[in-house]
Amino acid sequence: MNHIRNFCIIAHIDHGKSTLADRLLETTQTIAGKDLQAQVLDNMDLERERGITIKSHAIQMDHVHRGNHYILNLIDTPGHVDFSYEVSRSIAACEGALLIVDATQGIQAQTISNLYMAIEHDLTIIPVMNKMDMDSAMPDEVEDQIVELLGCKREEIIRASGKTGLGVDEILEAIVERISPPIGDPEAPLQCLIFDSVFNSFRGIIAYFKIVNGTIHKGDWVKFVNTEKEYEADEIGVLKLTMSPRDILSAGDVGYIISGIKTSKEVKVGDTITHVKRPCANIIAGFEEVKPMVFAGVYPIDTDEFEELRSSIEKLQLNDASLTFEPESSLALGFGFRCGFLGLLHMEIIQERLDREFDMNVITTVPNVSYRVHTKQGATIDVHNPSGLPEPTSIDFIEEPYIRASVITKTDFLGAIMTLCLGKRGILLKQDFISSNRVEIIFDMPLGEIVFDFYDKLKSISKGYASFDYHLHDYRESNLAKLDILLNGEPVDALSSLTHVDNAYSLGRRMCEKLKELIPRQQFDIAIQAAIGAKIIARETIKAVRKDVTAKCYGGDISRKRKLLEKQKKGKKKMKQIGSVEVPQKAFLAVLKLD
Repeated sequence: MNHIRNFCIIAHIDHGKSTLADRLLETTQTIAGKDLQAQVLDNMDLERERGITIKSHAIQMDHVHRGNHYILNLIDTPGHVDFSYEVSRSIAACEGALLIVDATQGIQAQTISNLYMAIEHDLTIIPVMNKMDMDSAMPDEVEDQIVELLGCKREEIIRASGKTGLGVDEILEAIVERISPPIGDPEAPLQCLIFDSVFNSFRGIIAYFKIVNGTIHKGDWVKFVNTEKEYEADEIGVLKLTMSPRDILSAGDVGYIISGIKTSKEVKVGDTITHVKRPCANIIAGFEEVKPMVFAGVYPIDTDEFEELRSSIEKLQLNDASLTFEPESSLALGFGFRCGFLGLLHMEIIQERLDREFDMNVITTVPNVSYRVHTKQGATIDVHNPSGLPEPTSIDFIEEPYIRASVITKTDFLGAIMTLCLGKRGILLKQDFISSNRVEIIFDMPLGEIVFDFYDKLKSISKGYASFDYHLHDYRESNLAKLDILLNGEPVDALSSLTHVDNAYSLGRRMCEKLKELIPRQQFDIAIQAAIGAKIIARETIKAVRKDVTAKCYGGDISRKRKLLEKQKKGKKKMKQIGSVEVPQKAFLAVLKLD
């Protein structure tokens, strides 16, 4: 065990984690020849297209240092705030972390939040300054920032470049010498922590685990403590570029287990695996339950595909433990699921993966956050969906979730960013100058305000320089109103939203205008209305497509024309009573992107 090192790579988005991981794999000759490609661990098409890491990837490397042979287990993690749960799970399975900072950009918001997460788990931190080959690198300035943040010595910071391979040997040396080996007893009862799982249509569910104590052999009878199910370990092994079977794994090893599990509910990330004959006394702690931030309804376009959608989401949940879902129904869209996501990018990725991996076309409703409703009877209800709101007469007050947000930016954009945050009902708490031209601003803001387009606006105002990180802080009482959209007097529950009273009028008006552009004209007039309770606050009308019935009357008495027009009017009136209006999928998406 003294020759095993488990570590992960943490950094802000786009600071070069995956590229540096490529160089580590190349230097230790874990991959060579035709396998060698950029971002080799990002094996999803979506990750390569967008240039972001969505999933954490574990891989084992062999390294010889001063004549001794070492096993290095590396986990490459995502950088985006929406995938921070992946990072927290990876950190729980490691003893050390490479903290990567871009030499051209310096410390950003996600760098700080990932660092604090690693420090909470008592990980050894190795600071690495990446992209040293760039002309715009500012090594001395960034080094000052790292020293101030970590309180480490200057000589502990490794200067590296993922592109050229500079400093990779120093990093490998630091991993072996600075990170402590895993602590555990190979003779004790078996205790493994499941930190990830994937679904394979041929082999069933494959669980990835880290052995804390004990030893596991191929063919052992094992028990998953949380679900109390027992299985035979058909195959165990370690994670190289592909899965590499082994006959025995012991304490400190990171590997996988295949035991022919078919039902996704039987594997839970954070569960403990132990032997049936000699079980461990207690389960492994240190895994927090994920808290979804944003909720949206996901419905199949064809209502017959409801069961297919259920199995697709279950399989996806194995691969992405931060996705939560429960069944719900809507008048406009039929049966579907209420899904909880960590943010808007997460929601977009899930939608895209459902389409690509499972060939499921889905409609997603307007995202919203969860509110706490206090009734006059003294009960507290968690509401994830505006249609689940109790009657207005029985509500005492509503609380909405507030986040503590940290924005790091150049001082040039300070004014514009403050205006944006205050416009979103933010409360400025403090501002700290990290260096002469970089400032960190701390805000308390309602989560409901940042769900839509806050991140996009922040990036465009700051020309891409501002970085943003947040965590849920508390719930506060707010003056909220339920905004309904009516089509010909019928409410469309998928478009209703809870919003602050001050924003309700402008939001209602903008939604009506947008829907007027997107809903195709029918044979009858369509009234689009926005309402709060019984009060209509905005209206647009889509005019009917009309045939010119008077074309054949040329001359003669006016009553001939009037008779034809009256007949047409009656027909339109009858149509309006029985006609229904289809809302296109574009309309649901456009509501998210209202300016």
